[in-house]
Amino acid sequence: MTPSPGYVVQRVVMPFGDPESWTVVGADACAVEPVEAFLAHLHAVERSANTVRAYAHDLRDWFTFCARSGLGWSNVRLEDVGRFVAWLRLGPESRDAPNVVAFPTMAPAGCSGATVNRKLSAVSAFYEFHQRHGVDLGDLLVTWQRRGSGGGSWRPLLAHLGSRPEKTRRIRLRADKRLPSTLDEQQVAAVLGSCQRLRDRLLFTLLAETGLRIGEALGLRHEDIDAASCVVSVVGRNNANGARAKSGSRQVPAPGQLIRLYCDYLHTEYGDLDSDYVFVNLWADPVGVPMSYRSVYDLVLRLRARSGIMFSPHVFRHTYATDLLRRGVAVEVVSKLLGHASISTTGDTYSHLSVEDTRRALLAAGVLNHDGAL
Repeated sequence: MTPSPGYVVQRVVMPFGDPESWTVVGADACAVEPVEAFLAHLHAVERSANTVRAYAHDLRDWFTFCARSGLGWSNVRLEDVGRFVAWLRLGPESRDAPNVVAFPTMAPAGCSGATVNRKLSAVSAFYEFHQRHGVDLGDLLVTWQRRGSGGGSWRPLLAHLGSRPEKTRRIRLRADKRLPSTLDEQQVAAVLGSCQRLRDRLLFTLLAETGLRIGEALGLRHEDIDAASCVVSVVGRNNANGARAKSGSRQVPAPGQLIRLYCDYLHTEYGDLDSDYVFVNLWADPVGVPMSYRSVYDLVLRLRARSGIMFSPHVFRHTYATDLLRRGVAVEVVSKLLGHASISTTGDTYSHLSVEDTRRALLAAGVLNHDGAL
């Protein structure tokens, strides 16, 4: 999406070495106060800089729409949100043109359904924040319902006690489910075989054998690798390279071959370098500085060219989780290994079993015979 005129997302450098943040500024080059208050809250509760940035872009679009529609942000109505959805579904050129309306039968040329839903989530969270802080919002964008209200109109006396309100958005688009990409064994081997340095091979072997996120790997210290117990610890902490453990701390068992590769790396390439970080610059200045996301991105581009395989660091995490589930590892165990906050997140993300996966499960359960008959 091209930047919207009038409102711009601006990076904010925080004092005292705090992580960077983001805000939205108007045509007067001043921060938009209600947006800034909300984004500052997200920063204060230690949401990641990438999350704050995403919220900033979504709210920039909302305030741009409100300005072009002559709406005040605190007195919008539910139908205005519907018009916002239609506006997002327009292509960038049509979105900037006056008097252009999107009809339901038009093929969407703008934001996808998933992107629109994400922006609605940001707007919903923004208004919920200001509602909690006493702003009179008139026709609210969210409604509150009781859990388990059932289909009947009669409810027992005092049945509402002990129930808690559940927030739901009144507007939501149907979004196609995106299946996570994975690599097969030959592709993983090809990527690892394309690594010309032990450090690089260790990095991608770690991702493939533990399911760590790239930010978690870049934040690893030597003390986080217990060679004797074959355990890698993910620790939530501030890192000099901006790497972040998204879901806090956890411990992941590691295969012996990964530990041996780590020891070879220390002996052959790391040497006497004085650094707490496992993955550091060794052949480019500044030597000894923790590897950055940009360094990994450049490395991925080189490995793609050598192996002929299109991949990202995160695809190793998807491959790891998918392989565990196919091997019959319980979803709650996989969820714990990945550091998911909820088992449902694991189940929803990795529900992409192929017909061959289901066939093997039916054979193992004795439901299906080897000749295919029930």
